[in-house]
Amino acid sequence: MIAGLGNPGREYAETPHNVGFRAVASIADSLRGQWRIESQFKTDVAKVALGDESVLLVRPMTYMNNSGEVVGALMRYYRMEPADVVVITDDVHLEPGRVRVRPEGGAGGHNGLKSVIAHLGTQQFVRVRIGVGKPRSSGEDLVGHVLGRIPAEQASAIAEGVETAAQAALCVITRGVVAAMNQFNAPPPEPEAEPARAPSPSTTL
Repeated sequence: MIAGLGNPGREYAETPHNVGFRAVASIADSLRGQWRIESQFKTDVAKVALGDESVLLVRPMTYMNNSGEVVGALMRYYRMEPADVVVITDDVHLEPGRVRVRPEGGAGGHNGLKSVIAHLGTQQFVRVRIGVGKPRSSGEDLVGHVLGRIPAEQASAIAEGVETAAQAALCVITRGVVAAMNQFNAPPPEPEAEPARAPSPSTTL
């Protein structure tokens, strides 16, 4: 299962909190998955084939803070283990567009991950985090930041991060979490140093 976390509704579609939805939508598009509503589980799902694996793509419709209700119910219904679950979500602690894959861990203050941990009863599931950055000013609160519009100057980087996260989640399925971490957790490139300038010739008066 690859579950992208977010909030349902058009008003949330372009917010930082919904990058998880966008990533699983990208996977569905690339693998020709057809979304359908599973009302009994309160979610949209799409089943796709990835080599010999059957993968369930999930967009919980319970709102972010109750995402675990859906993920946990589907995991039990399909008799999966927590290790079979990949969760894609936003992360304000990463700069916009950065992607980080982790095999386990805490929620890091993220209410969607808190809910998934509570309903799975463990932290032992893979998470793929997409950086959305922190509020740009001290006067903007965190909720306003993740539920507001993505700043224009960050839109391109975050869109690239969404696509990278989709690739990372697929890599977890096909090659394993360690391979995905090695490929996608690389540090950002160092800025190129400016070439040293030749010293100006001194002038003797």
